[in-house]
Amino acid sequence: MATVGPDRASRPDGHHQEDTSRTGQSGRLPGVSQKSLFERERPDLPVAAQRLLRRLDAAWGAFEATYAGLSDAQLMMSGVTGGWSVRDILAHVTTWEKEALTHLPLILEGGTPPRYSVRYGGIDAFNARMTEAKRDLALPAVLHQMDNTHRRIVELVRTAHEAQISSETRFRHRLRLDTYSHYPGHAEAIRRWRAQPARIAASA
Repeated sequence: MATVGPDRASRPDGHHQEDTSRTGQSGRLPGVSQKSLFERERPDLPVAAQRLLRRLDAAWGAFEATYAGLSDAQLMMSGVTGGWSVRDILAHVTTWEKEALTHLPLILEGGTPPRYSVRYGGIDAFNARMTEAKRDLALPAVLHQMDNTHRRIVELVRTAHEAQISSETRFRHRLRLDTYSHYPGHAEAIRRWRAQPARIAASA
């Protein structure tokens, strides 16, 4: 992993109650959460875990809020960040959460994840490869993968040893880069895009 983390300039920038009258083909209301994954259970977690989960939950909720209320057509509209749509951003965020799920167990064992420059030719190349791999993935599948992957991230934090999350360990550093410090850049891109009403209305 690059020393500055996997987001940087190389990434184009940086849950849900059902309402069948507004969900469209995806069968869900984009960006509107059910009760947070943190709040629903395990209030007896160590203080360090509770604090980290609240930070993760706050960043995730802020990200979700940026695309709340968008129709399926609007989620698929390109031009949010470069040629990316909101759907592409969601798939991209999921890609990096999956990277966290892949590499954090290795870090816990004392290992070092392979560098993206060595394995893929750089983070830009990795992002391009993953974007292409998910190009034909339908919106409902993207949303399902996102929800499922984020649940796994939350569970990983819940079950992590307190020593791994109470300070800036290698585990917490990687978790931060791939999750709660990654979401805000993409959230801001979506907010800027939504501030252009004419473009949004054109896709409605």
